[in-house]
Amino acid sequence: MRIRRSTGRGSGAGLRRKLAAVLPVLALGATLSVALPATHAAAAARVDNPYVGATGYVNPDWSAKAAAEPGGSAIANTPSFVWMDRIAAITGTTAGRGLRAHLDTALAQGATLFQVVIYDLPGRDCSALASNGELGPTDLARYKAEYIDPIAQILGDSKYASLRIAALIEPDSLPNIVTNADQQAGATDACRVMKANGNYEKGVGYALHTLGAIPNVYNYIDAGHHGWLGWDTNLAPAVDEFKKAATSEGATVADVTGFIVNTANYTALKETNFKVTDSVNGTTVRQSKWVDWNQYVDSLSYAQGLRSLAISRGGFDANIGMLIDTARNGWGGAARPTAPGPLTSVDDYVNGGRIDRRIHAGNWCNQVGAGVGERPKAAPEAGIDAYVWAKPPGESDGNSEPIANDEGKGFDRMCDPTYTGNARNGNNLTGAMSGAPLAGHWFSAQFQQLLANAYPPIGGGSSDTTAPSVPAGLTVTGTTSSSVSLSWTASTDNVGVTGYDIYRGGTLVGSSTGTTFTNTGLSASTAYSFTVRAKDAAGNVSAQTSAVSGTTAAGTGDTTAPSVPAGLTVTGTTASSVSLSWTASTDNVGVTGYDIFRAGTQVGSSTGTTFTNSGLSASTPYSFTVRAKDAAGNVSAQSSPVTGTTTAGSGGGGSLKVQYKNNDSAAGDNQIKPGLQLVNTGTGAVALSSVKIRYWFSGEAGSSTYSTNCDYAVMGCGALSQSVGTSGSSTTGADRYLEVAFSSGSLAAGASSGEMQLRFNKSDWSNFSEADDYSRGTGTSFSDAPKIGVYVNGTLVWGTAP
Repeated sequence: MRIRRSTGRGSGAGLRRKLAAVLPVLALGATLSVALPATHAAAAARVDNPYVGATGYVNPDWSAKAAAEPGGSAIANTPSFVWMDRIAAITGTTAGRGLRAHLDTALAQGATLFQVVIYDLPGRDCSALASNGELGPTDLARYKAEYIDPIAQILGDSKYASLRIAALIEPDSLPNIVTNADQQAGATDACRVMKANGNYEKGVGYALHTLGAIPNVYNYIDAGHHGWLGWDTNLAPAVDEFKKAATSEGATVADVTGFIVNTANYTALKETNFKVTDSVNGTTVRQSKWVDWNQYVDSLSYAQGLRSLAISRGGFDANIGMLIDTARNGWGGAARPTAPGPLTSVDDYVNGGRIDRRIHAGNWCNQVGAGVGERPKAAPEAGIDAYVWAKPPGESDGNSEPIANDEGKGFDRMCDPTYTGNARNGNNLTGAMSGAPLAGHWFSAQFQQLLANAYPPIGGGSSDTTAPSVPAGLTVTGTTSSSVSLSWTASTDNVGVTGYDIYRGGTLVGSSTGTTFTNTGLSASTAYSFTVRAKDAAGNVSAQTSAVSGTTAAGTGDTTAPSVPAGLTVTGTTASSVSLSWTASTDNVGVTGYDIFRAGTQVGSSTGTTFTNSGLSASTPYSFTVRAKDAAGNVSAQSSPVTGTTTAGSGGGGSLKVQYKNNDSAAGDNQIKPGLQLVNTGTGAVALSSVKIRYWFSGEAGSSTYSTNCDYAVMGCGALSQSVGTSGSSTTGADRYLEVAFSSGSLAAGASSGEMQLRFNKSDWSNFSEADDYSRGTGTSFSDAPKIGVYVNGTLVWGTAP
């Protein structure tokens, strides 16, 4: 077992005394020109990914600090999370604005996305030195009444209904229960207390349930990072812990939009120079000292692997998305490797090529050599809702030596560059910077380092200081009663233009990577003034164009809502879907479509009178309602609800196949290493507990007992088991089989289990002769495997048995 706690502590180091709480209130300057809207925008429609098409709020408190640093203006306008790290932060203090003031500023900026961290659990972070909270271990009632309820009251104000609100739920605490609350190395009595009283799960559940009831709030649970929860022994237990919290205090998995990883941490986004599946001289990368048998080597692979397991094992919705905090994991500069390491040993190979340059993956405080990472970006990879800046650059993780203070912040030796470490970081040096102030205080030296080592490079750490040319030919190409469409001629740049910012009346209203943009949600018969500026990867921006005016068309004057849809009926179900139909509504002008709701949350729209909601769990009842809408934006009341129950997942429309690749080209050594993945080609989900895979081989001479191993699985090795049996077949190369079984979860229609890297050997380690093995192939990339069997409830559904 490999226990990792400390990297997650990075989110504790002071990012806790967040922006709104520790920085002075500063007036908005020219960099963030704002204009108060005359009226509030309409409520934001519920969407699958709140980051797509959204304009993020720029926290002016942090922005002013960043802009005051040399080169800092290149990133000062980057959207980031606002931290509610104690009760007083909700209303604001003399040191910073409160939650409502932040939201009002977001509206003034024209933002459509607001990001907030919920962080004040009882016994927070197991009473860690740099991030201990104000509430005691038993103060759950205060957490609910004095912290969550007031936040919910503010976020639920209809004034802010036009904002999509992403809530990061309680960094660090649930991962602590997984790794530090029993008898593991590094476990603490404080964590054991919190596991025993259950107040972490209850607090998170209450937050999810209460905030999830607000239609425009999207909840993301903190899920640590790969260096904390990426091992076979703790990834599946972590999913179980998340599920436990998400079904406490009235919450359900439907209250969870997704998870966030690497919060306030330094784990590289992508390790491009090696993979966990690589081997050097017969030794796998997993065996290297740096990887230390972890299943993952970077934030992206961990996020995607965790997402898959959360769906298959935890029963979370198939459409959950992941966030990755990329604010400080760039690791650029001269020390960034450009090629794999030497093949002299697996440690040389990994250490010579790894992007993450920390001494140990357990180091979390003010890391030497770190840089700004990817700028916030929506839907950058499969399953990833966004790259975000949860903890923006510039705030200390913790003081590097004892500092007397009245903020309740202690001295954590992991922030001391002279400390030689503990069991949590393999007794290595901490890699922390010297001269660090208290957690949450501005750390100019670190900010400058992060700029210099940014990857991708930015203005503060790049030689590119040339701005793009001003966009030409800005033109209004179309208007409706609520929108203005624009186009312009592309700018030029010495390196390359990365996008354009669009301003309305001096306020940023959106960005585009192309040369067109449509600004929606406007008032009818109103003139609007627009300008555009270009930007490049280094953060250089052009001057804004000359303004162009566009006037929206007259409104229809229609204020009559359509009739309520009648006759809502369930017309069919599968293991993963419910189909609906209803009778058409009527309207004085005309019905333009229908919105479909599942348990009060909009899940889709239709221009006709039918709809199928897919991606559901098997054997589960779901409640649906429908409302009608017209071109003027009028909507009917919702219909009476109807309930549809999905069918059992083990049958129905599931249709399985298995794909294979050979992970060991040697046919005469002492191990067999099949790579497998299970694919559902049907129309319904399949319960994995009913599935078994058989790979047939010949045992030849030697021991008749076997050892089996899982080196890596996307779903987590803990989710599957292996055994070797005797087939009784007389077919050459098929007297035995490896059988793979699954403990729980389901495989959705069209989904793949992801790769499973398996390995087995005879107990006496004698050699195999695999050349004529029935199931063996020679391909090194996945392809369909008709000689490997898939069984469902004991019936062969794929492949030909020998």
